[in-house]
Amino acid sequence: MSDVRKLDLNLVVVLDALLIERNLTRAGERIKMTQSAVSGVLSRLRELFDDQLLVRDGRGFTLTPRAESLIPAVAACMTEVERTFAALPDFTPATSTRSFVVAASDYVLSEITSPLLGILEREAPLTRVEFTGLAVDAEISAVDLLRSDVTIAGTGRGVPGKRASLFSDTFVCIADAGNPALEEGRLSIDALQTLRHMRSIMGTHVSTHIDDMLAAAGFLPPVAVTVEGFLSVPFAISGTPWIGWVPERTAKRFAPALGLVIAQTPIAPSVLIEAAHWHPSKSGDPALQWLVQRLRAASEVVEFGPDNTG
Repeated sequence: MSDVRKLDLNLVVVLDALLIERNLTRAGERIKMTQSAVSGVLSRLRELFDDQLLVRDGRGFTLTPRAESLIPAVAACMTEVERTFAALPDFTPATSTRSFVVAASDYVLSEITSPLLGILEREAPLTRVEFTGLAVDAEISAVDLLRSDVTIAGTGRGVPGKRASLFSDTFVCIADAGNPALEEGRLSIDALQTLRHMRSIMGTHVSTHIDDMLAAAGFLPPVAVTVEGFLSVPFAISGTPWIGWVPERTAKRFAPALGLVIAQTPIAPSVLIEAAHWHPSKSGDPALQWLVQRLRAASEVVEFGPDNTG
């Protein structure tokens, strides 16, 4: 067993960054070190663990099984180190200069950003929030949760870690008001099976609530265009014979200005429940728990409006 008194704490910081980013350049950017410096530390880590830890895989890198097994322990270690060296044992919103990272879809950010920033301005004016998009290459993993303080994503999608439900919405079908397939504001099953759809995705290989909803209805419609997220869908459908599915709040926000209608369909609508997810190693962080509670408060504004939140 190594004598921890002889170990450089910076090794843990670099190892944590490498396990999260799986890339020397991005790891260096994360902890403000040059790629060459990170490479030097990686060499020391490889010697300590007698393992390559990070190996070349095509144009990128992958973690070895040994490195994968270190992720939860290193994350927990970083949490304890941060807690040990924090200037204050508790989180004081009014004076904290903490920076938070919140990952979410374009739809969630369009709904929750304004009420959340309003709450932070009143209660924690010195804090900062960086908003980022969701992972697009695969399902959200434990490593993705380590990259942010909170990841907001729909429930039922296999997101690991801890979670707290925030707000809900229902998927609706939108079409241009002049779409000839509309019959008194309705689209038949035949029309839904024939018309080209604009498909929203939340990751290259991840099925969505909409995919599941349409599959449950027994058909896979023809796709005109595939886009990441929901906000571009109304703009792309306006003036075309295409149709698409978006959260009802998005539809109501853009439909009047873009000449769209929310079409009635025979398909049972799917409900989207957005939740805050975080890595279990962060559960003891009082600042994170405070942020989750403020996300819930902002979600009440989304759900009920600013004048009906109590």
